[in-house]
Amino acid sequence: MTVRTNVILMGLRGSGKSTTGRLLARELGHAFVDLDDSTARELDAKDAGTAIREHGIDAFRRAESRALERELDADATVLALGGGTPTAPDAARLIRDAHRRHNTRVLYLRAEPETLLRRTQADATDRPALVGGHPLAEVRELFEERDPLYSELADEIIDADTLDPADVAERLARALDPC
Repeated sequence: MTVRTNVILMGLRGSGKSTTGRLLARELGHAFVDLDDSTARELDAKDAGTAIREHGIDAFRRAESRALERELDADATVLALGGGTPTAPDAARLIRDAHRRHNTRVLYLRAEPETLLRRTQADATDRPALVGGHPLAEVRELFEERDPLYSELADEIIDADTLDPADVAERLARALDPC
C-alpha cells in the first residue's frame, strides 16, 4: 500500500486503540505510536499508570499534551491516543490543527460502556481509576463526558463494539487506500 496518511485513533480505555493501531500500522506500512508510552517517557515513568500515580492526573495531562504535539509532527504514523488525551490541555486544538495541516485522519473507536468494562477487566494493564466508585459507573460517566468530544473531533466513528480489532484494522486500511 502507498497510503501516507497519518491516522489518529481515539476512544475510551478498552476500545481497542492500541491493538487495532498496531495491526493498522502493519497493514499500511506505517510506524505505530502509543501516546500513553510517549507520555510515560515524558515523565520518566515505566508506564502510564505509574506516571499518573507518581505525578498526578494534572501533570500527566500536561505531559500528554507535550507528547501529543511532538508525535503529531511525524509522517506516516498510526497514533493511538490515551483515552483522556482529547481532554488534556490544548489537545483538542492540536488534533484539529493536525487534521487541517497534515494528511491526517481522526477515527473514533466507539464501544458501549458494558463492552469497555468487560475488556478492561480482562486486560492486565495497570491503570488507576479516574473517577472512583463502581467500575461500570466510572465507564458510563467517562463515556457520557467524552463521547461528544470524540464524535466532534472524528472524521469517522468506527463500531468497536461488535468488530474484532483485526476486522477494524482491515476495514480502516481499505478505507484509507486511495487506489
